[in-house]
Amino acid sequence: MPTFPAPAKLNLFLHVIGRRQDGYHLLQTVFRFLDFSDQLSFSLRADGIIKLLNPIAGVPEDKDLCVRAAKLLKQHTGTAQGADIFLQKQIPMGGGLGGGSSDAATTLLALNQLWELNLSREQLLELGLQLGADVPVFIFGQNAFAEGIGEKLAPINLPPAWYLVLIPPVQVSTAEVFASKELTRNTIPIKIPPFSVWQGHNDLELVVCQTYPEVARCLEWLKRLENTTIAAMSGSGACVFAEFATELAAQTAFAKIPDGMKGFVAKGLACHPMHKSVE
Repeated sequence: MPTFPAPAKLNLFLHVIGRRQDGYHLLQTVFRFLDFSDQLSFSLRADGIIKLLNPIAGVPEDKDLCVRAAKLLKQHTGTAQGADIFLQKQIPMGGGLGGGSSDAATTLLALNQLWELNLSREQLLELGLQLGADVPVFIFGQNAFAEGIGEKLAPINLPPAWYLVLIPPVQVSTAEVFASKELTRNTIPIKIPPFSVWQGHNDLELVVCQTYPEVARCLEWLKRLENTTIAAMSGSGACVFAEFATELAAQTAFAKIPDGMKGFVAKGLACHPMHKSVE
């Protein structure tokens, strides 16, 4: 079974700058891919059936983003082919690292290739947006400055960096965070260029930290570390991260994490591992 990576992402900052009439929030953020991935394997079927071989506990198969992505691609192209999908999860769920969105994007990219559909990146981006606002960036394939609801993407060059990511023992509801009365929605938009990612912040952090003390504890610990360029929450949480210039600095900090805290160290990627799989 051919196997494909579905990398995690970080939001180096996340500004909420307004709200559309349909309720969706207008954002500005920078996405960075990590060398820390789920893995997806596919076995082609001639009978047209799409099946996830190892469903995630608590997630109905028809709600799983991999299955939804495969069915959407099949419906859009009219292909008679099917696939068995095997998903090896490593990215924590409800952590703000984009695991489900990345899995959906990799499913689209891989089956476009395996089913020999030859859809363009632009066509796949349109399908990805139907699955969720974070799916397109993984199809876009480059670290990106994002606007709108996260779908307006511009490539951005980021310096080499390593990240210590902490995983608090909670799953944060994105919908609840965005619905909070405590959330400010009037951050002044920044322009690209000449902004610096290190001048940004995460507007969702305060709301999440007030609701989930475990997230606040992990973030406070990271912000006390030396040699970091950023310490922030990714997306709507729960994961928090600190950025370092070298692997040694990140690993040295990781070695000091208190008992009861869990996390990992990962390298920031220059682009998605499957970036060159589609034009």
